[in-house]
Amino acid sequence: MSLFHHAVAAQRPAFFGPWVVRATFVMACFGWGVGFYGPPVFLHAVLQRTGWPLTWVSIAVTLHYLFGALLVTRLPRLHRRFGVGPTAVAGAAAVTLGMLGWSMATAPWQLLASALLSSGWVAMGAVAVNAAIAPWYVRQRPMALAKAYNGASVGGVLFSPLWVLLIAQWGFTAAAGCVGLVMLAVMAMLARLVFRQSPGHLGQWPDGDAAAAAPAAGAGARHAAALPGRQLWRNRRFRTLALGMAAGLFAQIGLLAHLFSLLVPLLGAQAAGLAMGFATACAIGGRLLVARLLPPGADRRLAAALGYAVQLAGTALLMTAAELHPAWTLLGLALFGSGLGNATSLPPLIAQAEFAPADVPRVVALIVAMAQAAYAFAPAVLGLALSAWHAQAQGPGPGPGPGPGPGQGAMDGTAAFFLTAAATQLLAIACFLAGRRPA
Repeated sequence: MSLFHHAVAAQRPAFFGPWVVRATFVMACFGWGVGFYGPPVFLHAVLQRTGWPLTWVSIAVTLHYLFGALLVTRLPRLHRRFGVGPTAVAGAAAVTLGMLGWSMATAPWQLLASALLSSGWVAMGAVAVNAAIAPWYVRQRPMALAKAYNGASVGGVLFSPLWVLLIAQWGFTAAAGCVGLVMLAVMAMLARLVFRQSPGHLGQWPDGDAAAAAPAAGAGARHAAALPGRQLWRNRRFRTLALGMAAGLFAQIGLLAHLFSLLVPLLGAQAAGLAMGFATACAIGGRLLVARLLPPGADRRLAAALGYAVQLAGTALLMTAAELHPAWTLLGLALFGSGLGNATSLPPLIAQAEFAPADVPRVVALIVAMAQAAYAFAPAVLGLALSAWHAQAQGPGPGPGPGPGPGQGAMDGTAAFFLTAAATQLLAIACFLAGRRPA
């Protein structure tokens, strides 16, 4: 009997799940590198080319993220009808057309229309990553999602400088067309070779288990009651999960939008750029560390709350960075950066553990959409807090005497900025803890 089982195992094809993780990593790299990290660079390029008011171009960036949040809520239905791969290819085509529109717009309304198209990047974003991984991994999903979501961080590291370089060398239109065509070709290949496969088609089971072990691997939230329609919105665990993710990402995006400009006076432009890259590297390490240390059955809400507590400590260090040695600034960046990745990867894992399997795609789509709608306004809100305190510290008029020095007006504005972010992080912690299952 033993020899027979060994012969069958030798004939069985290798588990296809790792190829899905690799393909999803690449999809996330393009999705975030083009759709998330691209618009700030596009904004600068459009302003240089047209000279339009900053308000108009900023509205286009906000619309890009807000309409994307609306599209996210439709992705589960599109995935069921067309599949993850074809939906991602359609999203890549829309993004390519949108980027070309950004580069060639001759009127503000054309820029707004282009922003609607470029919001199609969400078809390669968080919901698509979770939908591609979910059929292949149940017990090992934390590590699989961590590896796949790291493509988002790598996309930021690669595409942010690449966009600047290509636009400077070739111009915005040529750069958008080149990146768009490469992205389309890669996504079409992945859709055909990888995303069209499923465990059922290949005769495999999640996590690479044998058929006999598969039911145990799917244990967890299978006994949770289904929440159709409005029942989901009345569920305390859903509401706290959605608000916790939205608050956490609001604080993160708001901080990141202004952090570089706040670090330049302390470190210099070049060192500040390296420091931002260091924070991204910490995000990759933090995501993999949490996935490795998160055992089956662990309280994932508690892990999320602890992650934001670490970020909160980093925010406190960054708030006092001007008064401390630069090494403490780097420590603050490391603590803050360590949670950047887990803010997107842990909420889908919480959804997997707490909701019925049939509800998980809908839950993930809704919490991602709500978070994206919230963080679309984060740079503006935290920027207003920073500017308002600076203006208050400067006074109503140009009176005699020196301006505010370190620790006075400018520091008051910076402290208010970080305190606003810290308060939002505390709200995220409270939400994750409020939704925990009673002991």
